[in-house]
Amino acid sequence: MSKDFLNLISVEEAVKIAKSIVPVIGSEPVALEDAVGRVLSEDVHSDINIPGFDRSWKDGYAVSAAETVNATVSMPSMLKLTGRIPMGAGERMTMGAGECLNIPTGGQMPKGADAVVMVEYTDEVEGDVLIKRPVAPGENVVLEGEDFSEGELVFAEGRVLSASDIGGLAAVGASRVSVRKKPVVGIISTGIEIIPVDEKPKAGEVRDVNTYLCSAFAKKHGCIPKHLGIVRDDEKAMRDILRNAPAECDLILVSGGSSKDIKDVTARAVYSEGEVLAHGVMLAPGKPTIIGKIKDTPLIGIPGHPAATYMVLSVIVRHLLREMTGILKENESVVKVKLAESLPSEKGREEYVRVRITDENLAEPLFGKSGILNTLVKSDGVIRVPGGREGYEAGDEVEVFLW
Repeated sequence: MSKDFLNLISVEEAVKIAKSIVPVIGSEPVALEDAVGRVLSEDVHSDINIPGFDRSWKDGYAVSAAETVNATVSMPSMLKLTGRIPMGAGERMTMGAGECLNIPTGGQMPKGADAVVMVEYTDEVEGDVLIKRPVAPGENVVLEGEDFSEGELVFAEGRVLSASDIGGLAAVGASRVSVRKKPVVGIISTGIEIIPVDEKPKAGEVRDVNTYLCSAFAKKHGCIPKHLGIVRDDEKAMRDILRNAPAECDLILVSGGSSKDIKDVTARAVYSEGEVLAHGVMLAPGKPTIIGKIKDTPLIGIPGHPAATYMVLSVIVRHLLREMTGILKENESVVKVKLAESLPSEKGREEYVRVRITDENLAEPLFGKSGILNTLVKSDGVIRVPGGREGYEAGDEVEVFLW
C-alpha cells in the first residue's frame, strides 16, 4: 500500500487535485423546450435586431414631441387624429405636422413621430386629441435594436438556463441550443452494516443514507446519479465494480471504507485498481477522504458518516462537479451573522462547523460527533474555521455558507 496512505493535505490542495482530474464532458443539442436548467456549451448571439423596428411600449398617441412642449391640463395641445396603427402592420405609417396617430403597446412608430403620449394624459374630442402634458423625444418608445442588436452576445457559454432565459433564446431564434451533457456520477456505499432504506435495521445495522445524500447532491449540481450498489466489505466485489464503473460513469463516489483500518476496503481496492493521488485531508469532519482515478475516471472516497459525507461533498466534490458541468458562475448563498457562543477549534486543520440560524439571527453551533446525523438535519449551513485559527469568540461576525 502506498506511502501516501493518510498523508494529510490541505483542503485547498485537495480541491486543486480534484479539479486537475476532471474529465472532458461533451455537449449535445437540445430542443428549446428541454433546455431549462441545462448549461450552455457555446455562446448565443442575436440573429436580428430586437426589436426590429421603433415601437411604442405604452398605449397612447404617436406624436412629434416638439408639438407638446407647452401642453398643460388647463391649456392642452390639440392635434388632429389621422388614424390608428394596427398591430403587425408591415408598412410603416406616416403622419404630418399637427397630426397624431393612435398606437397600441408594441405598435410600430410612424414616420414623423418621435414620442408617445400615454392615453391617460389625453382626451379625444370629435377627431382631435387634446394632449395635457408634454413628452420628450424618445419617451415611451423602444428603438430598433435597443434590446439586442444583430450579432450581439445574448448568453455566454457556461450559463445555467433559467425559465426567463428560454424566452430570450426564443426571441433570437434559438430553437435548438448546444448544452453540456449531464455528467453521470456513480455512487457506491460500503459496509457490512449497510441495508436498503426500505428495510428496518436490526441491531448493528444502519440504513443506506449516503447513496441518497450523494444522489441528491449530484442532481442539485446538474448531474445524473447512478446507483452502483452496496458493497458489504468485500474487496473483490469492490474491485469488480470499480473496474467496470468507468465505462458508464464520469465520476465515482464511494461512501465508507476510506479510513486506515485494515478492514476498510475502499482504499485497498482503489490502490489495487487505480491511482491514489491523495489520501487524507486536513478537514473536520472528513479527514480520511481519498482522491484518485480508476483509469481516467476520477474517484472520491468519502467517510461513511452522513455528516462527514455531506461536508466532503460541499467542500471538495462541489468544485469537481462545477468543473464537469461547465458552470462558470455558482450562486453560493452566504450570510454574515454574529456567533451565538464561542467556537473552539483545533489549530492546524481546516474545520467546518454546522450551525443553525436562530430567530435572533445568530449562528448557533451544533456540536456533536461526526457520526451524528441530527446536527446535519437541524443545521442551516456551516462556518469555515481556517487551519491557522483557534476558533471564534461569541459575538464575532462570521460567514455562514448556507446549504
